[in-house]
Amino acid sequence: MLKNGVKSNSAAKKNSKKILITQPRPESDKSPYFDLEKKYNVELFFHPFIRLDGIPAREFRKQKIDITAFTAIIFTSRNAIDHFFRMCDEMKVAVNQDNKYFCITEAVALYLQKFILYRKRKVFYGADGTNKSLFDVINKHKENEKFLYVCSENQQDNDIVNLLKKNNCEYQLAFMYRTISNDIKPVMEQHSYDVICFFTPSGIRSLFDTYPDYQPNGTLIGAFGSNTLKIVEEVGMQAEIKAPAPQTPSMIAALDKYLAQTAIATKKK
Repeated sequence: MLKNGVKSNSAAKKNSKKILITQPRPESDKSPYFDLEKKYNVELFFHPFIRLDGIPAREFRKQKIDITAFTAIIFTSRNAIDHFFRMCDEMKVAVNQDNKYFCITEAVALYLQKFILYRKRKVFYGADGTNKSLFDVINKHKENEKFLYVCSENQQDNDIVNLLKKNNCEYQLAFMYRTISNDIKPVMEQHSYDVICFFTPSGIRSLFDTYPDYQPNGTLIGAFGSNTLKIVEEVGMQAEIKAPAPQTPSMIAALDKYLAQTAIATKKK
């Protein structure tokens, strides 16, 4: 329905692109995601495809890990940081002020400010968000360091483990949480999406746990991180929207670039 030559809100929404973000909806209305909605007249839907359940301290103790024996901690997500400090609290472990922290991205590294006094001489992160760039940093500081890699019980970052092993780093895996597939049918059956953005390999697995024969059928796939991209390709899909990359360090930046290009293409028609 038109009013003064302008499409009604309901008509505009009906024709707008629908993008599914497989993460929880941001708590703040000031999130850059909502800026994208306004800028490009798209509809964003949020639904986490996985949930992370913390492993309780009594169960963690069975791994026989002395957290205080490690001098360097590896984090590939904010969730890993949350669960590391949760575990320290539950076990009444005092975190060593001299610990070094190696993070997959700058955003993950900055999240440490919630828990520690952030000092650049003890917090390091990869240049482009890849496992290789993270390990390049680790490799520069590996002498005399004992690494604790905080990860999920169904840990999937084998590339990092292989690099640690190959380069004779002293390390141990610390399983502090486990990944569980969420019920995604309500959101998947609500709309036909133009884009679905994934952030973890577990998110892809959750999709195929629910729909073993899933085919995109025109839906574009977004993938954040080299591990997620690897799984996307392994299940026979193709990621058209990728992050992090030099010009697109976040999924928001990658979506912004894609939507801008789409807008230009539409105008040319």
